[in-house]
Amino acid sequence: MSATTIRAAVCRAFGEPLTIEPLVLAPPGPGEVRVRLQAVAICHSDVSGVDGAWGGALPIVYGHEAAGVVAEVGDGVDLELGQSVVVTLIRACGECRRCQRGEFVACTTTFPLDERSPLTTLDGETIVHGLRTAAFAEQVVVHKSQVVAIDDAIDPRSASLLACGVITGVGAVVNTAGVEPGSMVVVIGCGGVGLNVVQGARLARAGAILAVDVQPAKLDLARRLGATQVAVPGVDDVGAVVREGSEGLMADYVFVATGAPAALGGALALVGSMGALVVVGMPPEGVTGSYDPGWLAGLNQRILGSKMGTSVIARDIPALLARYRAGELELDGLVSRTFPLDQINEAMDEVRAGSALRNVIVFDHA
Repeated sequence: MSATTIRAAVCRAFGEPLTIEPLVLAPPGPGEVRVRLQAVAICHSDVSGVDGAWGGALPIVYGHEAAGVVAEVGDGVDLELGQSVVVTLIRACGECRRCQRGEFVACTTTFPLDERSPLTTLDGETIVHGLRTAAFAEQVVVHKSQVVAIDDAIDPRSASLLACGVITGVGAVVNTAGVEPGSMVVVIGCGGVGLNVVQGARLARAGAILAVDVQPAKLDLARRLGATQVAVPGVDDVGAVVREGSEGLMADYVFVATGAPAALGGALALVGSMGALVVVGMPPEGVTGSYDPGWLAGLNQRILGSKMGTSVIARDIPALLARYRAGELELDGLVSRTFPLDQINEAMDEVRAGSALRNVIVFDHA
């Protein structure tokens, strides 16, 4: 095995455009795999990272929502070269206490890739392996637990969405919250993740699904994906809509699928007794909220965090693909536009402005 030279979009200063640079990618070690990417979707978390929302070390390569083909494997990896795969940021050992409980998104093991980045410049400068994936690049090296084999027939542009947006949104409904049939669900924020919360609520057979967003175009798509009602904050009285739709009982589940602090502020007021507020979006570091613990206890309410939809990717991605093939899950229509790697800054600007659901970078060799 030998190192590989690739092109990647590098963040060298927060808030500045990414630079396309040649980098050296180390070969996969034991339990690791090198994937030649065909597509990587731009998640809002990538944009937040580039904009410095969470700080961290520089220089770094972001990107974590990808699909491609296996190019090289390390010892102990049971994957065939050329196999199509989805690449996620979920890295799990399968042996720690959390993994033994099936809570793979909370794995506590430190991996070799956590301690040494596989990326350097041609001069030997270390580049941070962003979000454990660094997929704004032609190829990646990740742990074998981060990839799931998929059917070669699925378009990699659509398949890439399964790595984060789809499993996060649908998983928040199915895995984290366990929404029951007939429930009233409110989804605040109808971007790439929120629309998949809507899809998840429909698949869970929720009785009513209210989609809330400031952009009417996103609400139109939310209706097509399963929302039974829509509301625009600042135009509609969202609380009144929920109260009317629930005969005064308020919502069983409220999902906040945006990191906007304003969206978090009044969300708990929409939750009824025995209900749950599910925080899916990732706000900037330092954003806080408040609640009245007496009301929370008195109404038997819950506040749940949902990282990556509490997904078990080896189980959930094949199940979602089966739904997709059966026509029950939309993927293709969630792709807004495709761009080459050289135009990644334009693609990110559209995501930053809120005008895109999922812009996808497609690589030349794909």
